[in-house]
Amino acid sequence: MTSKNTICLWYDGAAEEAARFYAATFPDSAVHAVHRAPGDFPSGKQGDVLTVEFTVLGIPCLGLNGGPAFTHTEAFSFQVATDDQAETDRLWNAIVGNGGRESACGWCKDKWGLSWQITPRALTDAITDPDPAAAKRAFDAMMTMTRIDIATIEAARRG
Repeated sequence: MTSKNTICLWYDGAAEEAARFYAATFPDSAVHAVHRAPGDFPSGKQGDVLTVEFTVLGIPCLGLNGGPAFTHTEAFSFQVATDDQAETDRLWNAIVGNGGRESACGWCKDKWGLSWQITPRALTDAITDPDPAAAKRAFDAMMTMTRIDIATIEAARRG
């Protein structure tokens, strides 16, 4: 990879599967290279996929098949700004429908445990509204949601 800064994501043997899912799901995403181990390693054998170079929404990533020692947590997530409800629903449903699970306030996890924030731009605009009462109404509405419903957020913002 040519980037000086690359996000390394640890997987338990599923780096290639995850990278291919991300490439198929998100725009400006691709799998660039799959590298096989030149020798045995703690979680695999010579010839197994060791690393995968890919991009997610233009962000360079390296998937490392490091084994079960470490798992993903909410301390790291991809926040994806969506333009409308259709895009929000498409991405949310792709992640959750592929073995992932819902969480609160626009967060979900993919089947490998990686956290995603599917965040409509309308939500960001609403909770940063210069009118503190409008921002609070939108924020309170968001706090009741899993997948973000833009119409409900906008209605709350308007009062």
